[in-house]
Amino acid sequence: MATKKRKVAYAELPLQRQFVFPEQGRHFNLREIFDKLNGHYFRNRLKGYRIEWGRKRRERPAIEIVFATIQEEDRLIRMNPLLDRSFVPRWFIEYVMYHEMCHTVVRDRYTPAGKRIIHHDEFFEKERKFRWFKRAKRWESENLGRFLR
Repeated sequence: MATKKRKVAYAELPLQRQFVFPEQGRHFNLREIFDKLNGHYFRNRLKGYRIEWGRKRRERPAIEIVFATIQEEDRLIRMNPLLDRSFVPRWFIEYVMYHEMCHTVVRDRYTPAGKRIIHHDEFFEKERKFRWFKRAKRWESENLGRFLR
């Protein structure tokens, strides 16, 4: 019985190279940003987190976009690769990452029916402590259309 030969993959194509250093994008290094925010806002208490750019999609979203996600159980923050573009200010990337980092220190709340609430008053209070919070929210509303179809 013949067996299939394994193909050897080398990081030669641009998409393959992207996964070799998932923290380094074309314009932003996520590890540098995470370390800066961790030191400044969290006294370096966030340990063992992986920070990476997400996969590029074939099509841009039509109605809404998720700029980043956090998987607390895996200690993984994944940033939307549409943010890794020259027109996006670094302080906006910092804001998006800071938002995700806030989820690590502000506990979720639950309604009496058991529904999970991740964005609540305590979370928003912590989020507003980001230096460029108002600037980032304004930039987001003014530029949201650039990320959608």
